This record gives sequence, structure tokens and C-alpha cells, in this order.
Amino acid sequence: MADHQEASVTLPSEPGSVSSARRFVANVLTEWGLPADTEIADTVRLIVSELATNAVQHTFGQSPTFTVDVQLDRDEQLRIGVTDSHPRWPQRLPAAVQQDNGRGMVIIRWLAAECGGRLTVTPTPEGGKTVWIALPWTAAVERWPDRSQPDRS
Repeated sequence: MADHQEASVTLPSEPGSVSSARRFVANVLTEWGLPADTEIADTVRLIVSELATNAVQHTFGQSPTFTVDVQLDRDEQLRIGVTDSHPRWPQRLPAAVQQDNGRGMVIIRWLAAECGGRLTVTPTPEGGKTVWIALPWTAAVERWPDRSQPDRS
């Protein structure tokens, strides 16, 4: 595998783009060797859904598009970034019991941490921001052993 691989897609900031972003990332990761039926693949799809939803819902029409970047470095670290042109950075809102939304960033941070990763936010030169998730690349170790065969170790 190459030292660095990347793929990106730019989508309109509309609700239907959330599933397009999730499908794009899932397809890229499958091409790079991550089986679609693994727990980490499910987690990545959930993270992408949350990030894309934030880019659509919280830019208040000030970001007509958002971009999803997927990067794999040295077969060790996966980075997924969602960039929009709105200047406001994500806010951690209090999770009131009655609140139906506002917990996305808490969920994303928790999921990333559970996988040994982290969340960062970086400004773009145009005044927007990119929310990045960095995760250890686990495609090689995530495959489950075939339990129908006896263990010969």
C-alpha cells in the first residue's frame, strides 16, 4: 500500500448529502481494505453521519457545500475531515434531558476516543473550518477469525 492515500468529495449542504457522505467514505474504506461488516466500519459511518449532519444543520445556510476528506497515512492512521465555510466552530452544548439535539460533538468525541482516536478542529484559509477525526488504521487486525476452524496455535 502507498505511504499516503486520499479521496475527497464536495456535496451540497442539504439533508440528502449526509447519506451520500456516509456512502462515499464507506466505499473508499472498503477499497482500502476495511471490511464493511466490522465494528470500526460501523463507527466510522456513524462519525461521518454526525459530522456531515453538523455541516448541513449548523452552518445556517452560510456554507452552500461541505467537503469530506479521507486520508490514510502509512497504513497506520486514518483521518476523516469535514470542511465547511461557516466561521463558527462546533460548540459543546449542555446535554439537557429534554434536549433532542446538540449532542453530536459529544458523541463524535466519545466514539473517536473509544477507537483510540481524537477530534481536532482547524481553520481554513477561507475562514471556515475542518473538523478532523484521526483513528488508528485497523483494517489488518479488524478481521474476525474463522471460528468454524479449530485454533492451531
